[in-house]
Amino acid sequence: MKTELVQALTANFEAHAQQTEGGVEYWLARDLQHLLGYTEWRNFNNTAISKAKTACEVSGHLASDHFVGVNKMVDLGSGSQRERGRN
Repeated sequence: MKTELVQALTANFEAHAQQTEGGVEYWLARDLQHLLGYTEWRNFNNTAISKAKTACEVSGHLASDHFVGVNKMVDLGSGSQRERGRN
């Protein structure tokens, strides 16, 4: 891969980082879904997230320490809101 492409992809990834009040960086799975080219959440959740959790466990870490469910509210056309889903 060309250096310029790697730098551009890295910058795009870092631009989507969130930050806690304590300064800890994290990424939302829904943002990573699109950055990694998945168009459907179910495919991303069933493959990438599932494999990442397994890799975490195999490496001796608790997935629950690194993957936290998040309920994000989204606005609906009617003016109400609903949960978008976890991760």
